[in-house]
Amino acid sequence: MFTGIIEAMAEVSESRQEGSNITFVMRSHLASELKIDQSLSHNGVCLTVTQVWDEHYTVTAIQETLDKTNLGQWKPGTKVNLERCMPMNGRFDGHIVQGHVDQTATCTNVQSMDGSWLFDFQYDAQTGNITVEKGSVCVNGVSLTVVNSQDDSFQVAIIPYTYEHTNFHDLKKGDLVNLEFDVIGKYLAKIIQRSYR
Repeated sequence: MFTGIIEAMAEVSESRQEGSNITFVMRSHLASELKIDQSLSHNGVCLTVTQVWDEHYTVTAIQETLDKTNLGQWKPGTKVNLERCMPMNGRFDGHIVQGHVDQTATCTNVQSMDGSWLFDFQYDAQTGNITVEKGSVCVNGVSLTVVNSQDDSFQVAIIPYTYEHTNFHDLKKGDLVNLEFDVIGKYLAKIIQRSYR
């Protein structure tokens, strides 16, 4: 389980197609603190560390993950948000994040707000996922508060610290991001949906 509070960033050094899977070689100062078989959130996607050396480590994405996320677009130089699993003896600073991406969204606008930034995202609402005003959403692994919730879109406001310490500073109109919707909201929506059958 994660909280959506980003610890560090990694950069894709190499990607290797292995059958229908892709193995990514990642470079990060966090590598020295990782161990093999550890779960690590990459842009909100929970991946297992398979090798570690120097400032590098590897993770593998299977076809299911590639189909539901933006990982298939990663190439050498892509910057990725990282978060290790939540320790059970610490403060819970974000919201409950499982590292299981629900779908992708497209960034439709980036607006500078004189010290902060407003990002607009649009997603396919036919999947049944929803946002609510002032609710939580995870965008590329970052725990954020929803602004201007619509049926198939929402906005998030990004403070300078988050802008500088995540890959939001690289995000531009047209880019694809990973979304994980609030797990409690997903369960409630499913219960309500079943009650109307």
